[in-house]
Amino acid sequence: MKTATTKLYEGMFLVDSALAGSDWDTVLQTIKSILQKAEAEILWLQKWGERKLAYEINHKARGTYILCYFRADGGRIGDIERDVRLSEQIMRVLILRADKHMAEQIERKISQSATHSADESAAAGPRQGPTPESAAQPAAVEAAPPQAEAQPANEAAVPPMDEFGV
Repeated sequence: MKTATTKLYEGMFLVDSALAGSDWDTVLQTIKSILQKAEAEILWLQKWGERKLAYEINHKARGTYILCYFRADGGRIGDIERDVRLSEQIMRVLILRADKHMAEQIERKISQSATHSADESAAAGPRQGPTPESAAQPAAVEAAPPQAEAQPANEAAVPPMDEFGV
């Protein structure tokens, strides 16, 4: 008997901005039903933003991106992509497998988002923008990066490695 192992995936769904603005619940329900049909466990689903498209898709110049993290069996990703192509509400999808290092970052982001959401819901009343107190305070400025030391002419400059060692 073969057991299915689920892996963490990141999905970016593109929908028409007019449809997302007028019927947001239907768009989310469509994405959720496609993922549930593929027996995926949705970890996080959020509107990423609305942007002007580089080129028209189905005669649409603007699109709304929805970012989703989910766990699923690798064999079911083709089913998800097929269902998206058959859907009239979703224009495009890009699904990437999150490797081990990325999975740790995603898990932290999801837990921070959950904590942040809980803190916001506990706050009294919705906020519409910056408060007068915060507007009067100067914005925090990052320190300038340290200057690189001079290297001998015969040594090639080696770029610094990021946290993944790439």
